[in-house]
Amino acid sequence: MTNLLASRKVPLAVRVGGSLAAAAVLTAACGSSGTKPAALSASSAPAAAGGSPSVSTVDVRTAQGSTFLTDHAGRALYLWVPDTSMQSKCSGACANAWPPLTAKGAPTAGPGATAGELGTISRSDGTKQVTYAGHPLYYFAGDSGAGQTNGEGSKAFGAPWYLVAPSGQQITSLSAAASTPAPTKAPASSSSSSGAGGGWS
Repeated sequence: MTNLLASRKVPLAVRVGGSLAAAAVLTAACGSSGTKPAALSASSAPAAAGGSPSVSTVDVRTAQGSTFLTDHAGRALYLWVPDTSMQSKCSGACANAWPPLTAKGAPTAGPGATAGELGTISRSDGTKQVTYAGHPLYYFAGDSGAGQTNGEGSKAFGAPWYLVAPSGQQITSLSAAASTPAPTKAPASSSSSSGAGGGWS
C-alpha cells in the first residue's frame, strides 16, 4: 500500500514541477516580447534620413551677420545648383553627405519664412522633400549643430552648394548674406542654441 501511494505521488510532483516550468517559460517569453517594442522604437528613432519630423518647419536664422533658412532647430538648409524645381539630382552617396529635408505632411513656415514659397517634390525613394522657392532643401553632414554653415560654397559632387536667403535666392557668400535685408519678424530668439542637433544628427 505504501509503495502504491508513493508511486502515485511521483507523477503528481512531476505534473506540478512541469506546470511550474511551463509557467516560467511563458513568463520568460512574455518578458522577452515586451522588450521588442523598445528595441524597435530605438532603431526607428533615426528613421528619417534627413532628420526631419513628420511635419517640417522652415525657419530663418540670423548668425554672424547672415540671414538664411534653417529647420525648426536652427540647422542650416542648403540648395544644390544642379537641382530643378521638380527634381532632386542628389542621391546615394550625395544624399548621405547632404541629407534632404523631408516631411510626411505639408511643410510649415516659421517666422521670417514665406509660406507661399514652400512645397514638396517626390524623391526616387518615394519620400517627400521640402522645397523653398523651387529649391529642394538639404542639410550638410558636416554641420553638427544650430548656426553652423560649413557647407556654404562647397563644390562637393561637382557643383556648388549654397545657403538659402529668406527671399529664396542662393547665398553665394556669407558676406553677401549679411547684406540681405532681414524679414520684419527675424526670429533671433526662435532659433536658439538649445535646438542644436535637434532634427538631424
